[in-house]
Amino acid sequence: MIKRLSKGINILIKKKKTTIKDIASVLSISAAAVSKALHNDSRISEKTKRAVREVAKNLNYQPNHLASALRSGKSYLVGVIVPRTNSSFFSSVIQNIEEVLNKEGYNIIITQSNESYKKECKNIDTLLFTQVDGIIASMANETINLDYYEKVKSRGIPLILFDRGENDLNVDYVGIDDYASSHLIVKHLVKQGCKRIAHIGGFRHTRIFNNRIRGYKDALKKYNLPLDEELLIESSLTLEDGRTKMEQLLSLKNRPDAIYVAGDYAALGVQQVLLENKIKIPEEIALVGFGNEPFTAMVNPSISSIHQHSDEIGKKAAEAFLAHTKKEIVQQSLNKIILNAELIVRDSSNIFLS
Repeated sequence: MIKRLSKGINILIKKKKTTIKDIASVLSISAAAVSKALHNDSRISEKTKRAVREVAKNLNYQPNHLASALRSGKSYLVGVIVPRTNSSFFSSVIQNIEEVLNKEGYNIIITQSNESYKKECKNIDTLLFTQVDGIIASMANETINLDYYEKVKSRGIPLILFDRGENDLNVDYVGIDDYASSHLIVKHLVKQGCKRIAHIGGFRHTRIFNNRIRGYKDALKKYNLPLDEELLIESSLTLEDGRTKMEQLLSLKNRPDAIYVAGDYAALGVQQVLLENKIKIPEEIALVGFGNEPFTAMVNPSISSIHQHSDEIGKKAAEAFLAHTKKEIVQQSLNKIILNAELIVRDSSNIFLS
């Protein structure tokens, strides 16, 4: 038996491209059984799965996902769209999405928009052409027009949004309570004795940043602090934005005594400007970021920040997609998962311990 398999493999390995039929021929089983084994189907025995994987490896089998999808209507590929991959938040979400989906036989295709609406549209077109079984996405800062996401919905492809998403699309969503997060931050700063709290936020057209701005305004009102429009600034939340906006705030006649920044990279830029201007953190100006990037614990002073539970967001987003695959009838009730945020207090805002 071993000699026969070895001979079959030696003959087939000379071919340019191995197919599922070739593997089936070597093992004397059906092509359908090979396909199920490669996708870790529970109906196939572990012994057969091991044999299929071994022969596939020896034959250097590379699956043709597009052809498979056209034949079966299922590619076992899920597209993931993120604004950027150089963020620990998004990389953690991706890692957890992949871990959950891999266990169910799915692979992911990762694309990044670099905060560009045009690139995001191209990513969607590419994923649709690849016949993905679903798309899990966090929108770019520039995205206002939702037509491309409506295109995904119109094709009956499960669409799950996380972190950044729009309610108008009426799709599954996973994220944290951004409104409540702002209340957590303002409450903390008020307890530290801060009375003039600035907010460097994202753009209002993006739901999460709009919710953070609303939360900031309502929290000021709750603690009887006046809203000064000069202290509310929208930005792209890059490091350079943080620097520029902080310089703008320092130019005010009545400068703030605390800065709440809706992103950690911009918060780092804020910190750099404060230190360059010999302003003591937090004694003169307290600082809180958002995202709990690893560097926030490493810089001096360390930066207080909101922990977004990226691992849970990734897992829940993947599970939301899998829920669609297990329903024969289109899901009627949307899956909205809102996680509680956590404020990690560090040196940059801990005035009473400074």
